[in-house]
Amino acid sequence: MSLSLPLPHLAEQYLLDPDVVYLNHGSFGAVPRPVFESYQHWQRELDANPSHFVGRRAPELLAAAREKLGGFINASANDLTFVPNVTYGLNIVARSLDLKEGDVVLTTDHEYGAIDRTWRFNCEKSGARLVNQPISVPVADPAKVVEQIWAGVNENTRVLSLSHITSPSALILPVEEICRRAREAGIITVVDGAHAPGQLDVDMEEIGADFYCGNCHKWLSSARGAGFLHARPERQSLLEPLVVSHGWDREEPGPSQFQDYFTWVGTIDPAAYLSVPAAIDFHQQNDWGSVRLACKELLKETEERILAMSGLPPISPSSMWSQMRLVLLPGKVESYQRLWEEDRIVVPVGQHRGQPGVRISVQAYNSPADLEKLILALQKAASAS
Repeated sequence: MSLSLPLPHLAEQYLLDPDVVYLNHGSFGAVPRPVFESYQHWQRELDANPSHFVGRRAPELLAAAREKLGGFINASANDLTFVPNVTYGLNIVARSLDLKEGDVVLTTDHEYGAIDRTWRFNCEKSGARLVNQPISVPVADPAKVVEQIWAGVNENTRVLSLSHITSPSALILPVEEICRRAREAGIITVVDGAHAPGQLDVDMEEIGADFYCGNCHKWLSSARGAGFLHARPERQSLLEPLVVSHGWDREEPGPSQFQDYFTWVGTIDPAAYLSVPAAIDFHQQNDWGSVRLACKELLKETEERILAMSGLPPISPSSMWSQMRLVLLPGKVESYQRLWEEDRIVVPVGQHRGQPGVRISVQAYNSPADLEKLILALQKAASAS
């Protein structure tokens, strides 16, 4: 089954302001009505009897939600823990690893700023060194990306950390092959999967990362504040709690130290985590593979029209992106930074290595009319630059 946008039956499920052209799903997501209703349901259940819910119901409900998520990403629920977001989860990993002076953490120059800062912070404390290996663009072939990253590996490389889908450039990196090579070399792999679940079919076994963090509140469209950390069983003993609470040094240990450390971190509202099964159901009930394909086709047409205007090349082949795309623009970046004020368009505009660019996200609620408005606004801005 194939679909084409617009998809009114899905667009009406989102709570977005109809007077806004929203092309920034990649930053903070957007929650469909059934998922938002599930989120509010769990908040009401919590407040009907907080002590009973937190003390008795929440552990089983969270275990069931992990089980559902595990089925969706091909992972054991015992190897998963919910975290508020990928930044939080990767801080658990970065602060746990016993880096020494002279160790190297190898990453790329396409990483999310918060994660780059996380590694720099921890490397500066330990005396380790962070290396941002360049990935040149335009990218012609994913295999060349593997070689470019691997060229930075040496005898001191202790950790290899990279994005599944890069935030600034929206490139799908070949994480499976990189993790395979790293495992053979005895290098710890850490994958930032913030943009992957819901935008790609994510399979923990195929990827093979030692540690993988994903967000559920972006492309999977759960309530905000829901992410996960997956740790391979043989690596879980490396992790220390970011927040020390009752799960540390328990008098009656639970099924695993991993779950003890990270499931109970003090009083939280677990409603966002408990909305994840509803988000998975929403995807499965709406043939999301076809929805993603329709979104990508609309995005591809949009990119072709923008590049025809600019004369610039695409930054990668179509196999290296899905529903989010960085498209380079001519002129000066300042010319494009009033899209919200002048055109009511929400889309990130910035610079990639000095070249202006716009990172466009297309989700089920977007229509060709949305992208037409963006193209006209960019043409106007380009002519004024």
